[in-house]
Amino acid sequence: MIKWLKIQNYAIIEELEVQFSNGLTIITGETGAGKSILLGALGLLMGNRMDTKSLYDLTQKCIIEGCFNISKYKLEAFFKENDIDYDEELVIRRELTPSGKSRAFANDTPVNLKVLQELSGSLLDLHQQFDTLETHSTDFQLHMLDALAGNKDLLVKYQGLYKDYTRNKRQLETLIEQHQKARQEEDFLNYQLKEFEEAALVKGEQESSEEELSKLSNAEDIKRTLGSAFQHLSESENAVISQLEDISSALSSVSSFDANLRKLKERFDGIIYELQDVAREFEAVAEETEYNEERIKELQERLDLIYRLQKKHGVLTLDQLLEVQQQITEKQNSFADLSQNIEQLKQTIENQEKTLFQLAHQLSEKRKAIAPKFQDNVVNMLKQLAMEHAQMQIHFTASDTLLSSGVDQVNYLFAANKGSRLQAIREVASGGEQSRLALATKSLVASAIPLPTLVFDEIDTGISGHVALKMGEILRNLSNEHQVVSITHSPQVASQADTHYYVYKRVKDDRTVTEVKQLKVEERIHVIAMMLSSDPPSLSALQNARELLGVS
Repeated sequence: MIKWLKIQNYAIIEELEVQFSNGLTIITGETGAGKSILLGALGLLMGNRMDTKSLYDLTQKCIIEGCFNISKYKLEAFFKENDIDYDEELVIRRELTPSGKSRAFANDTPVNLKVLQELSGSLLDLHQQFDTLETHSTDFQLHMLDALAGNKDLLVKYQGLYKDYTRNKRQLETLIEQHQKARQEEDFLNYQLKEFEEAALVKGEQESSEEELSKLSNAEDIKRTLGSAFQHLSESENAVISQLEDISSALSSVSSFDANLRKLKERFDGIIYELQDVAREFEAVAEETEYNEERIKELQERLDLIYRLQKKHGVLTLDQLLEVQQQITEKQNSFADLSQNIEQLKQTIENQEKTLFQLAHQLSEKRKAIAPKFQDNVVNMLKQLAMEHAQMQIHFTASDTLLSSGVDQVNYLFAANKGSRLQAIREVASGGEQSRLALATKSLVASAIPLPTLVFDEIDTGISGHVALKMGEILRNLSNEHQVVSITHSPQVASQADTHYYVYKRVKDDRTVTEVKQLKVEERIHVIAMMLSSDPPSLSALQNARELLGVS
């Protein structure tokens, strides 16, 4: 419930504060005195946008503050989710600077308008003519039926299971998607592994193949060069080895004279032996080296395959390519088969659906059982509010799929005039008719449903006498269950107030400002008498006002 409202520098309000009672607060005043400005200020607390055009003093900041007791609204989770300090008393503040910068706070924590709108929706239910009313909402229409049908426990059970059901459906979609992606990826990995298996790569083969290919590609040069070297060393007329052997023989004749000479001859003979071995190697390699076009082609194809795989996988060596093959093998082995999990979850969802449909049909039966009585009571109350030919019918449509509240889709159909076709409320009801319909429906469910503070703006337009008195009584009864604030021009409605505020204008420093005054008993008599007659009121009007208020 709202406890107080403070307004500074807004429209034609310089500064004022309004305290609200638990029951019925009535606000009256002359046309244009500023009653709608109070509603505008409440609208700002609910997240409506601010504009510098509404500044009273263009050089000063506008501040709107409202204090709410939220102990019964169970908003702790919302506050935690939005990182707002929770307290049983909530202060919402809106500020607008002359530069046009707007800010909003909840318990001194900055919040955006979306959060403010969601929060204030639990605190204030503002009914202004020609605004979209909550009664239009099919969700709220269903909510009223559930309250009257006593569906609370059954609905809690259904919605708890429905939450698990929807979570499982989302999980199933995720698993199926993962399974499909895994199969696609696994197919790709299998394709890659098949390439590796067909390639049958062997560690070190790239280097050996490149070396062999190089040797075969230059076979003629190798054969010619080594053959020539063998000839020069061993076979030619002036072969190098033959000349060295002659030198060795000469050294033999003198080596016996000196130990150092013997050592030198041994080293020299070692060189001859090494050259003889090298010459034999030259000869052997030259004889075995032959150009082999078929082998060259085979090696080129093998190396082309290795190079192509290296480029494909972004590596430079065969060892790195073998590591890639190992990684692909390990990744393929890591894939879990999700088919079993998918089938198990499908079975769980199927069982949940059966249970949910059973609960949904139980909810539907109870709603349909209470609907005729509810719509009859609404029609009877509307007749008391000068809507003698009003009709209302609750239309049910069954959904093929499960919804968050069962399988029922409801629509309140309405017709204000005799012979008119029943249509959705938003399509046919005028502002005043919508307000009276909202008053009728909500007064009937007041004891069964938690409602925020109800604010009504001139829902008594076009009625008077006993009808207005009946509306005042309905508002009064409604205020026994919920806090109600009503702006009215009806003396009969005003007479039902627990707290009565009078809005008026006065001139201050050559400017018109709006003021609000809480009326005492004698002041209420005078104001209601003015509403009945004129200013100043007649004696009969004063007497009538006393009778309405039940004072002598």
